[in-house]
Amino acid sequence: MTDLDAIEEFINHLDNIKGYSENTTASYKNDILEFLSFLKTEKMAAGLLQIRNERVCRNYMSYLSNQDLASSSIHRKLSALNSFYNFLVSEELIKANYFENVEAPKIPKRLPKVIKDSEIMMLFDICDKNNKLGYRNYCILGCLYGCGLRVSELCNMQIKDIDFNERTIKISGKGNKERFVIMYDELASALKHYISTFRVEILYNSKDENNRYVFLNKNGRELTRVGVRKILDKLVADCGETFKISPHMLRHSFATSLLNNGADMRSVQELLGHESLSTTQIYTHVSFDKIKSSYQIAHPRANKLNK
Repeated sequence: MTDLDAIEEFINHLDNIKGYSENTTASYKNDILEFLSFLKTEKMAAGLLQIRNERVCRNYMSYLSNQDLASSSIHRKLSALNSFYNFLVSEELIKANYFENVEAPKIPKRLPKVIKDSEIMMLFDICDKNNKLGYRNYCILGCLYGCGLRVSELCNMQIKDIDFNERTIKISGKGNKERFVIMYDELASALKHYISTFRVEILYNSKDENNRYVFLNKNGRELTRVGVRKILDKLVADCGETFKISPHMLRHSFATSLLNNGADMRSVQELLGHESLSTTQIYTHVSFDKIKSSYQIAHPRANKLNK
């Protein structure tokens, strides 16, 4: 089997068995091809299937560390190679995964950025709800900030996934794992109105009656991740502001708002679709003012002295 054949089998495995997104599989493939290029340039092994010890793997990690890459990027590349070689071992194409015990640089923990409540409200207010695209944008904001969706989940949302009676949306998250998110009443009403009126008008531009995606671009086609980012950037510009925004920042603001207003961590974990509670704890932060307020209310001595 050639190196390229092994890579293709692995990518097919990620697509068909693991259910990874197209972007993830593309990143994994690029990471493996970069390693293959390194092997050929440095002449450390004849190919991907000919590695015989950890020295090559450690040399590659050292090489990446000297390329001025972010620690998170190096971790992703190591994860891709680990997954690839574990697959080769499981298929009995090689005997050992020599990346298994190789460590990448530690990733510094940083709190994700959030958007101020006033900025979020400004974005909602700037949407022209009398215009079909403006109303669509209003609903997009509602889903990102009101449901905590990933941008890929927003783009993949279909009409059949929405239960207006229960005020829920069935979401297919990472690895095709399903969860239900909750719509606040005004968002449910807005989505229902958009789907029955403005979406029909937008869809007419493509004349594709079989398109069941909720959010469409101006040409009536499925909205993309890049398209969502452009919409958010334009909303900021229309407000006359220059602050940076991304769909992920709205997701984080969703989680932070819930925690700051008394939601428990487990509920937020379920709504975000995190497998581990530790992921939610890293992903969200509670403002220091909220911590101080909780302390003043809950601690017996603080509570007593404040009366």
